[in-house]
Amino acid sequence: MILLMDLPGLKLGANGLPYPIPIHPQLVHLTLGLVIIAILFDIAGTLFPLGKPIFKFLALPAIRAGFYEVGWYNLVGATVITFFTIAAGFFELMLATPPTNQVSNWGLDAKSTLLLHGLGGILLLAVIVGMAAWRGLQRYRWRKDRPREVQWSYLLVGVVLLGALYLHGTLGAQLGDEFGIHNTTVHILRHGNG
Repeated sequence: MILLMDLPGLKLGANGLPYPIPIHPQLVHLTLGLVIIAILFDIAGTLFPLGKPIFKFLALPAIRAGFYEVGWYNLVGATVITFFTIAAGFFELMLATPPTNQVSNWGLDAKSTLLLHGLGGILLLAVIVGMAAWRGLQRYRWRKDRPREVQWSYLLVGVVLLGALYLHGTLGAQLGDEFGIHNTTVHILRHGNG
């Protein structure tokens, strides 16, 4: 098996990557923000009748359809960007040199954490794509003429997805913080600047 770090001409920096800042964590935060906004705005659109007096009191010209628009387009954006998030994650995963002598706060070693994080990323991509398809069917077919554009079951699955993203993100944070994978500061402290 050829490792990417063994390829001639691929110069790796102190963080073990051919570029100064890891791309995957940047895209992860974009994915997270878009999914969180999508689900929260769909919840706000669904609960809009309860908040209508508040909007009126604050003189905010809010309409229910506007909340659903934000939810829909953020989920579409999350679906697109998550493909790039996963691609960057796997590229950076292939360049990782996990330590072998330590475990995370969850009791997992670095290789197990990498494996779970990689497989979990693919699973979450599939769930986000499925959520977008489900949301699209609700928007354009099943509920297009109803004031409440999303089903309660969709919102429940969305809240569960947010919880899964939190747990999965914690695995990723452990890779950088506890294992020092692609973390420039940790690498320099452990191995020196040379």
